[in-house]
Amino acid sequence: MTRSQISENTRFQLLRMLRENPEISQRDLAKAISMSVESINYVSNAFLHKGIVKCVNSETTRDKRQYAQVLPRTGMAERAKLTGSFLARKVAEYEALREEIELIMLGSQSYRKRAYCSA
Repeated sequence: MTRSQISENTRFQLLRMLRENPEISQRDLAKAISMSVESINYVSNAFLHKGIVKCVNSETTRDKRQYAQVLPRTGMAERAKLTGSFLARKVAEYEALREEIELIMLGSQSYRKRAYCSA
């Protein structure tokens, strides 16, 4: 799986979830966004390699093998960039949907008028 195969939405969701809960397991991440654990592992390693996330020892568990993935400044910048593009896409989707609803409503009203006039 390449970076281009991992959608911006998926990267946005992952970074949002890691920011909200840095100690979330890869298994829980995979379940939450409907991806395989292997895919989450791949993305997590790519994030680590690029400096988007950083692993630190977990403070809430005694198990020293458990790490928290926190977002350093580069991770926050990536998240901000993804948030901007996510919002722009959602606004465009909203506008297109609103226009489609207006067309349907106008078509429905003209259909009712024609049906009323011919009766």
